[in-house]
Amino acid sequence: MLALASLSGLGQTQEPSTDKITVTATRASNNVMDIGSNISWLDDESLRLIEQQHINQALVRIPGGWISRGNGQEHLTAIRSPVLTGSGGCGAFFIAQDGISLRAPGFCNVNQLFDANTEQASSIEVLRGPASTMYGSNAEHGVINVLTPNPFDTAQSSLSLSIGPHDYSRGMFSLSKNSELHGFLLYGNVTKDGGYLHDSGFEQQKINLIHQYQDGKWQVKNVLAATNINQETAGFISGFEVYKDSAIKRQNPNPEAFRDSQSMRIYSQISYVENDSTSLTITPYVRWTDMQFLQHFVPWQPLEENSQASVGAQLQFQKDYGDLMWLSGFDVDYSNGKLTETQTEDFSPTLPAGIHYDYKVNASVYSPFAQLQWSATRLLSLSAGIRYERTKYDYNNNLSAGSACALGIENCRFTRPEDQIVDYHQWSYQINANYALSNNKRLYAQYSTGYRAPQATELFRLQAGQTVAELDAENVDSVELGLRGQAQAFFYDVTVFSMQKDNFIFQDTDRQNISNGETSHRGIELALSYQWQHFYASANGTFAKHRYDSNLRLSQTNIQDNEIDTAPQHMGSLQLGWRSDSGEFIELEWVHQGNYYLDPENSAEYRGHNLLNLRTGWALNERLDISARVTNLTDEDYAERADFGFGSYRYFVGEPRAVYVSVGYRY
Repeated sequence: MLALASLSGLGQTQEPSTDKITVTATRASNNVMDIGSNISWLDDESLRLIEQQHINQALVRIPGGWISRGNGQEHLTAIRSPVLTGSGGCGAFFIAQDGISLRAPGFCNVNQLFDANTEQASSIEVLRGPASTMYGSNAEHGVINVLTPNPFDTAQSSLSLSIGPHDYSRGMFSLSKNSELHGFLLYGNVTKDGGYLHDSGFEQQKINLIHQYQDGKWQVKNVLAATNINQETAGFISGFEVYKDSAIKRQNPNPEAFRDSQSMRIYSQISYVENDSTSLTITPYVRWTDMQFLQHFVPWQPLEENSQASVGAQLQFQKDYGDLMWLSGFDVDYSNGKLTETQTEDFSPTLPAGIHYDYKVNASVYSPFAQLQWSATRLLSLSAGIRYERTKYDYNNNLSAGSACALGIENCRFTRPEDQIVDYHQWSYQINANYALSNNKRLYAQYSTGYRAPQATELFRLQAGQTVAELDAENVDSVELGLRGQAQAFFYDVTVFSMQKDNFIFQDTDRQNISNGETSHRGIELALSYQWQHFYASANGTFAKHRYDSNLRLSQTNIQDNEIDTAPQHMGSLQLGWRSDSGEFIELEWVHQGNYYLDPENSAEYRGHNLLNLRTGWALNERLDISARVTNLTDEDYAERADFGFGSYRYFVGEPRAVYVSVGYRY
């Protein structure tokens, strides 16, 4: 069922969590109880209930993760990590649709989740920690995989309309047509938001077309996904705890800021299965994105325009020998990326008007991988995997090399490297075990490595006279131990992890891109759920420490052993709800965000916050339903994200109490 389908499904008791099938953890279908690592998910039923206005409202239910909400649909991601920004902050997460990265390798964008139709996904699956053996570069801190629906499971068409404050409205639709061999599904949504802050708001459109064919040993899934967003972006407001000041909190210091972004992906998943023991899948794809935005987060506010066009394929072979299962494959991606940065007016001699950067990069990635799973005994299964990846960047500068400033100007902010070719060769490894303490209780352990090749902007958009960025790929070593099980209606999953990150890429106090940083990430995550008749409770929590393990030159003072900024030690959420067989439901949600430091020196801090959300709905008849959501029920003054930059506290303001109402019809 799609995210806009009838609420009547919410009245049904969910299947036990131990029956959940995941495709993200191993790139193949497996029962959650048989996985030797962590895995979290939001199914279509949960997504329908949440009816998000922003992706962070959904992923707040995932342990170990925080999607920090910016203005409009902008966001930053944290999974077993701090919220990562600036140099080294982009590309630490593999964000995908049906296993295909939303952006080309080397051309990440921190906001790229708005390229996926998460509102109408069949599920969203999240792996926490490194998963480069399965997914390659960028699967360093985690994986978010948005899964599209199966047309054969979507028997009805539907329409819905949602309205809310500040001229918010969203229409959603799905059209379904199936035969014995073919399934067709067209679905999408159109959103308009006038914005809580002055001179803000966005309009967004998402559309997906799926054709699926299944006949005997063959199955083909063809997908077209396209998105567009036009956003008037509000920037930070500055001043200590100004998010509490009703006279200031709605101000927009950057009314001229905007973001326009379009994306499209077309791919085919072609699978052949022989006797349920041998399968071959090939997934060719094309990918295209185009974006322009005003960099409101720096005072001189240049305009950035970037685009990418890619073609690639994923080849995967799986063979089951009984106690042994062999999985191997080969991923290839060819991309062409372009970037220009232009400033309309002089800010200073070292920040001049004109074109700062204008370059293109041809990138190629070749990556074979293999994994062997062995059922060593009736109770113990073991798995080992390995991947090799070669990444090559061919950079061409369309402007004069060197300083972008006038002759004689020292300490120019912008430096253009000469044409060059850069390549990286990386190996990653994974070993895990799953031991059955009983039929419904599993102990699992995993050692895994992750890596992130430097992104094109870190290599070629240089500053302050740096002409060559000799950057190493980031590497993460991770160990985790977990216990997962179900006792009647109670499901639990508890994971302890320790991660060490080397070659962390950052921009030092001289504005040079370097890669000699070391950080550590340790903590415990838990996910709990309980069902009793029509009542249910679910909770997730994270307790973690993220530290600088070396004296990175992010500050004039020694920051070794300091906590990493924008990295809460504790966060989580709790949901209490009731659902009837006829479709009525009500849920109260508590969201907790712990305190965190705002700078590497640990001298500025945000105190954290607690929010309550209320959701309820009714099925008026078999075709018509209505629901309502009240966000920030207690009207808390809070910041979606706090920051300290350019000598001032800065905040993205959290929105006050708001009521959203939706009406859905299916036919």
